[in-house]
Amino acid sequence: MPVYVYKGLNSGEYFEVEQSIHDEPLSRHPETGEPVKRVIQPVGVIFKGSGWYVKDSRKKSSETPADKKKTPAGGSEGSKSVAAD
Repeated sequence: MPVYVYKGLNSGEYFEVEQSIHDEPLSRHPETGEPVKRVIQPVGVIFKGSGWYVKDSRKKSSETPADKKKTPAGGSEGSKSVAAD
């Protein structure tokens, strides 16, 4: 079962309570009856293994999107095709 951290609103005391994920959050301290609020805790993430960054990161292109728009698809700039009579 998960352990949740609560903070007393009057005293500022932090305490932990083991509860089911389906249980409602506490509104009062179980021993003193003081009003409490559940504290959201950060989650630690550890990346293990080799190559996760290289595989998941996007490579930078040397050509910018503006460079791609300068030349039309299908030929070089300034060339026209003329139909023969």
